[in-house]
Amino acid sequence: MERKGYLYDPKKRFSSRVENYVNYRPTYPIEIINFLIKERILSKNSIIADIGSGTGILSKLFINNFNKVYAVEPNDEMRNAAERQFINYPNFISIKGSAEKTELEDHSIDIITVGQAFHWFDIELTKIEFRRVLNENGHVVIIWNSRKKAGNKFSEDYEKIVSKYGTDYKQVRMNERIVDDFYQYQLKKFENYQDLDYNGLKGRLLSTSYIPLDNDPNFEQMIIELEELFSRNQKNGKIRFEYNTLVYYGKLT
Repeated sequence: MERKGYLYDPKKRFSSRVENYVNYRPTYPIEIINFLIKERILSKNSIIADIGSGTGILSKLFINNFNKVYAVEPNDEMRNAAERQFINYPNFISIKGSAEKTELEDHSIDIITVGQAFHWFDIELTKIEFRRVLNENGHVVIIWNSRKKAGNKFSEDYEKIVSKYGTDYKQVRMNERIVDDFYQYQLKKFENYQDLDYNGLKGRLLSTSYIPLDNDPNFEQMIIELEELFSRNQKNGKIRFEYNTLVYYGKLT
């Protein structure tokens, strides 16, 4: 697939990062559920399609709210990790599919959710597919943990590392204009954070698709700089990753 001048296959690029993704990616605030209920978007009877569901981080919010969740994920390794986690949850249905071809039935879904994946989608094909599977009153809820990049020295120096070593960091970052082009939405922000020891910080870095792995010639120097960053900023053996969790919600027209 080619987009914006660079080559990648978004359906495969997380295959070697699943363990770190499961263990070290941030979750989403439970307040999202209460907010969507208050806005009369979500109820216990709502049927959810979590598109690009990955290892099930976002799906879990709705599974625990007792919603039926169709988790649609094209990457075998990511999807298998979610299936292992939710094997005993009858309201979790795993589907090998993509945003452009979900394999869902026509007008069968009340809410489509997307967590940390929307920037990988073919926007025009996705819009056609979402219109097909949503019911008449259906909503699209796109959720993003946006790492705070300014405000403290740790965040600023971490940003320098990912900018320096990320193979296509600038190209794959979430850009709100992508959502602007997709639909008219309202935006709600929540505070979110992770407290991580050094192994957690390293795993969080390596869970990211644009960061080189240990077969890359830049890997060793990157890890040295990460260790130094942690040493300078840790308090009682931990650092805090701070996020704005962005919730875009609306209907397709």
